[in-house]
Amino acid sequence: MFITIAVILLVLIAALLIYAATRPDGFVTTRTANIKAPPEAIFPLINDFSRWPTWSPYEKLDPSMKRTLSGAESGKGAAYAWESNGKAGKGRMEIINSAPSSLVSLKLDFEKPFRANNTVDFTLTPSGDGTSVTWAMRGSRPFIAKLMGVFMNFDTLIGKDFEAGLANLKGLAEQ
Repeated sequence: MFITIAVILLVLIAALLIYAATRPDGFVTTRTANIKAPPEAIFPLINDFSRWPTWSPYEKLDPSMKRTLSGAESGKGAAYAWESNGKAGKGRMEIINSAPSSLVSLKLDFEKPFRANNTVDFTLTPSGDGTSVTWAMRGSRPFIAKLMGVFMNFDTLIGKDFEAGLANLKGLAEQ
């Protein structure tokens, strides 16, 4: 009886690991909001890390988080590092591309709670009487992330934060 249960358990674990291995090697999380403001009013809020505390949902995770700005004041070459003893972890992001009023691309490197290297794009597109703002993050999914993804939906978890950030950006830009 014990051997049968052990074999069934091993088969289930093997099936789970095999299934996880078949998951995609990369991920993309994207959210879009329509903001009733011109791209020129929104772009500086994204292109300047010193303005992120006014709208980024990640700034509220740990009020005592250590923040360091370096490089350019804004735009390409501007960098932002953070270190938290709480939920925000530790990491660094740098603007690697900045096209006035249309695109801000970031290199995003997490050190804690896990290592990850992602790219982030904020795309601003004029739309009617406002701007369509898309926040997208792309990255690779190592095996452990694939396995965790079997039990939790990362798109929903990250997407929730993106939606909150875009809502904050909307409130700020529409003032």
